Amino acid sequence: MTHVIVVGAGQAGAALSARLRQQGFEGQITLIGEEPVAPYQRPPLSKKYLTGELPIDRLYLRPASFYADQNITLMTGCRVERIDRAARRVITPRGPLAYDALVLATGGRARRLPQALGGGLDGVYTVRTLADVDAMAPEFVAGRHLFIVGGGYIGLEAAAVARQRGLTVTVLDASSRILNRVASAQTADYIRAQHLAHGVEIIEGETLDHLTGVSRVDGALLSNGRQIPADFAIVGIGLAPATELAEAAGLDVADGITVDALCRTSDPAIYAVGDCASFPHGAGHLRLESVPNAIAMAEAAADAILGHGTPYRPNPWFWSDQYDMSLQIAGLSTGYDRVVSRDSDRGKSFWYFAGARLLAVDAVNDPRAYMLGKRWLEAGLSPNPAHVADASRELKSLGTS
Repeated sequence: MTHVIVVGAGQAGAALSARLRQQGFEGQITLIGEEPVAPYQRPPLSKKYLTGELPIDRLYLRPASFYADQNITLMTGCRVERIDRAARRVITPRGPLAYDALVLATGGRARRLPQALGGGLDGVYTVRTLADVDAMAPEFVAGRHLFIVGGGYIGLEAAAVARQRGLTVTVLDASSRILNRVASAQTADYIRAQHLAHGVEIIEGETLDHLTGVSRVDGALLSNGRQIPADFAIVGIGLAPATELAEAAGLDVADGITVDALCRTSDPAIYAVGDCASFPHGAGHLRLESVPNAIAMAEAAADAILGHGTPYRPNPWFWSDQYDMSLQIAGLSTGYDRVVSRDSDRGKSFWYFAGARLLAVDAVNDPRAYMLGKRWLEAGLSPNPAHVADASRELKSLGTS
């Protein structure tokens, strides 16, 4: 093994490159990114970077000197055009590069509104890249009206920033409630209440007919005929995995690039990690969009490339900051049949169970509940749901099975 090429200079690509060096790999590493900047953190983009609390130099994952010091060739502003699997090369505008192992860490792209719905109007933004947020930041001026399509975490985080800046905010979610895809009704109710208390208008169960405006957005027309004025709009309707390279190369793809437990694609010389990869989970495959998964999966793939990999087993966790709310999530709630709520003097938590088995916990301003829940989940332990709901019982004293 003499040359590992990593396509995608985001969190996963950077973590994999660093892991290879940490594990003693002495061959060549080339990290290729489409964006013209070094790898950076994405989660703060819709939070502290957008508010101006986090300067750009603190957004970068590593100092600029790191890549040279670690003998990692960082190629920014470079889009890989295709993969030549037979010759084990990637083709770039700067010439072909031969690899012994190739890693696809291509992440995903924000889903956009179709042109017919106004997605091409000026003043319509998505939140995915540094350039996205730099472009929209000047729009956050007190007194203006922001219309947000999508009541997921990205949309709600942007809503919180906008209200803190003194903007009027309307959030539209076509499903029956916000966070419908990722959280329980109980968690959604709690978060909705916080946004309403801060003056955000939330419209649920209604669809967008189209954004209005000639060349620039000036409002939204809903399917029920209601017109809402807007100075600009943010579309937060999810992420599409960036699988074009893999598909063109003939790799297996199904809601992400399909990999085995060692993060190998259907070509054993090519690996995939992070948001773009779908790994074995239970009886099927799972794709996770989170920084912790990107890092853990990248490190697992690096170990596999070096010949001492073990099957990847994620311990999912996520977070979201909105106003003074710190929401921490451990586990995956898929398949839950009941949710137990628990109040504490610190905050509130929502515990997801399937029968007696704990699946996940959402903890709002309650880091102790989050940490205990995460620890139990990683150990495969479950507390008694009735005991969790009893706030008179100390969580740490609860028995588990």
